[in-house]
Amino acid sequence: MRDEWTNCRPADVSTALGLLTRLPLAGLLGHPDLDRSARAAWAYPLVGVVVGTLAWAIAGLAHWSGAGAGLAAVLVLTVGVMATGGMHEDGLADTADGFWGGWDVSRRLEIMKDSRVGTYGVLALVLAFLARFSALEGMIAAGALFAPLVAAAALSRASMPYLMSLMPHARDTGLSRDVGAVSRPTATLGAAIAAAISLVLMGLAATALAVLAVMVVSVAMGWLADRKIEGQTGDVLGATQLLTEIAALAVFGAFF
Repeated sequence: MRDEWTNCRPADVSTALGLLTRLPLAGLLGHPDLDRSARAAWAYPLVGVVVGTLAWAIAGLAHWSGAGAGLAAVLVLTVGVMATGGMHEDGLADTADGFWGGWDVSRRLEIMKDSRVGTYGVLALVLAFLARFSALEGMIAAGALFAPLVAAAALSRASMPYLMSLMPHARDTGLSRDVGAVSRPTATLGAAIAAAISLVLMGLAATALAVLAVMVVSVAMGWLADRKIEGQTGDVLGATQLLTEIAALAVFGAFF
């Protein structure tokens, strides 16, 4: 773990931002180095902090200006989709279509690669947006958005490196394959950073329950991906991030 700390570079944050967002911030802390894409996975939770803070700022300004909690929640979701290019939502839709639309591994992977969205994908997106909207609206109405939003964004993005470190690639091409193999220490470092962020923002009890929820969902997604396609892909990682974020938001919402 100590070697991972000493090998971390500020430019890794830029690399992670370039991989996970469409924000023009990739060169903020140095030139992104695609050769370090796997090592930069420790910074994924920091990307969550950036995206969550941006969404909070815009939605908070709208709410302060008189917009209702529902509209502010929609703005949070909109900013998140725009900041990431909808890559996690795309992953969820493709994963749902592939996992339940194909009868064998090759057919499932073929469906996941198809840019068209099927019934399973649409249903998954609708349910995911409803779940996040409900949680966010309640937090905004309670006057507590920043802490749970940012903490959930950080914790959920720590789930992706762990799946990358534990599971083989399901196909020979794709974003996950291009990033490369993430080491266990790198994934653990990212998880520690995410937990520390959540601990500062949400306290011990909420963080402990949220971490447990994120772990359960991550393990479930890993098990399902192993059964369905015998590995992980970028779509699976995106779906995992989205579902673990919902789980964390649900836990944090219970505290408000």
